[in-house]
Amino acid sequence: MLKVSVKWQKEVFPDVEIDTSQPPYVFKVQLYDLTGVPPERQKIMVKGGLLKDDADWGTLGFKQGQKLMMMGTADEVVKAPEKGPVFMEDLPEEEQAVAVGHSAGLINLGNTCYMNSTIQCLHSVPELKSALLQYPQSERRNDLDHPSHMLTVATRDLFNELDKTAKAVAPMQFWMLLRKKYPQFGQLHNGVFMQQDAEECWSQLLYTLSQSLRSPGANENPDSVKQLFGVELVSRMHCQESCEESSESETVYSLKCHISHEVNHLHEGLRHGLKSELEKASPSLGRSAIYLKESRINGLPRYLTIQFVRFFWKRESNQKAKILRKVDYPLELDVYDFCSDDLQKKLEAPRQLLRNEEGKKLGLKIAEKSSTSKDNDVKMSDADEGSSNLARESSLTTSQDDAPVEEKQLTGIYDLVAVLTHKGRSADSGHYVAWVKQESGKWIEFDDDNPIPQREEDITKLSGGGDWHMAYICMYKARAVPM
Repeated sequence: MLKVSVKWQKEVFPDVEIDTSQPPYVFKVQLYDLTGVPPERQKIMVKGGLLKDDADWGTLGFKQGQKLMMMGTADEVVKAPEKGPVFMEDLPEEEQAVAVGHSAGLINLGNTCYMNSTIQCLHSVPELKSALLQYPQSERRNDLDHPSHMLTVATRDLFNELDKTAKAVAPMQFWMLLRKKYPQFGQLHNGVFMQQDAEECWSQLLYTLSQSLRSPGANENPDSVKQLFGVELVSRMHCQESCEESSESETVYSLKCHISHEVNHLHEGLRHGLKSELEKASPSLGRSAIYLKESRINGLPRYLTIQFVRFFWKRESNQKAKILRKVDYPLELDVYDFCSDDLQKKLEAPRQLLRNEEGKKLGLKIAEKSSTSKDNDVKMSDADEGSSNLARESSLTTSQDDAPVEEKQLTGIYDLVAVLTHKGRSADSGHYVAWVKQESGKWIEFDDDNPIPQREEDITKLSGGGDWHMAYICMYKARAVPM
């Protein structure tokens, strides 16, 4: 890696790395992080004139340790007024300083919309941010590889930066470490970084965080990725040819909505996704056979991720194709019908409490509760106010002073909080955008560095059927009730 020093005004920045496999524009984005001078204002003196965004590094003759001079004016830092009325009531103190009501956008570093949209969706999960804040930068567990550790640190720092500024953030450090951990995201075509699959970026990042955020010496960290996003499935496999049956359990981090000509709604796609055929060795037949696999949910997460399986490999053209079919999805999702019998039994009591609370809000008279229910004033709460019950075991909600308050249980009912969309007909091109619900209840469209307010009624229109943005990943947040 080539290292140079850059002089700007009275400051000198030593050992600035240049990745000569990337265009000079990426180097300018690095300098933007250091100086605050936007790339379009930077004038960097090189042999033969000024450094152009698309120049060929090989013709410039840069040497190790070479000194470069840069001219340009930095963006003026927006200062909060010393006194004045406070707008956007009830915002936390750090958001009042930003005074925009949502986090910052992310600069596209060259076909990185897949990465930007993934970050914006995951950044909206407060429990994940809390777990990252506790992650130590200097100490690394012996069972964790260095690239995973550094990517986790970069994720933590990027989340913090998004919360502290209204100016668009260039995720350069995160992007470099993502490519170091997962080289497939560094693929080039004609010298330009290629568009990548947002779902693959989402899955790989969550896998890394699931490894790094585990507590050493403990079976499970209450704020771990598994507890936040993990769906426990129990599956039954049946071979019609040999009449063999077996069962297995596994944890997945998303449910699949399979799309066919029969699927018009998310529920139908999920039902298809929980059934599959697979070929494996049959002990009784002594050869491979086809098994029918049927899965049910046996443990619920606080955040349920659903992937619409829109991309598939088309053999006749030997390339990835996209399914444009319209598939509607709700703002409120009930997964009770997809749960195992055991889990459905555990969900009955909290679901009844939730129905009673909703009935009270509508002014309905609620029947007297049985002796097993002692509290007539049940308050519904979001899952992010404390550690939730994953319908497997209860955990205590904790107040700010760490005093136990109440146990909460999930209900199997979820509210939509983020949508990641893909626009375009090609799987290897197009554009990814994140649509994220804020704590205020308002929706923001994060189109790279451009956050745009949106109406809630427009969010469910991202269901496909044409060239407009269509849902590729939906993230739902659990409703929980104190028990």
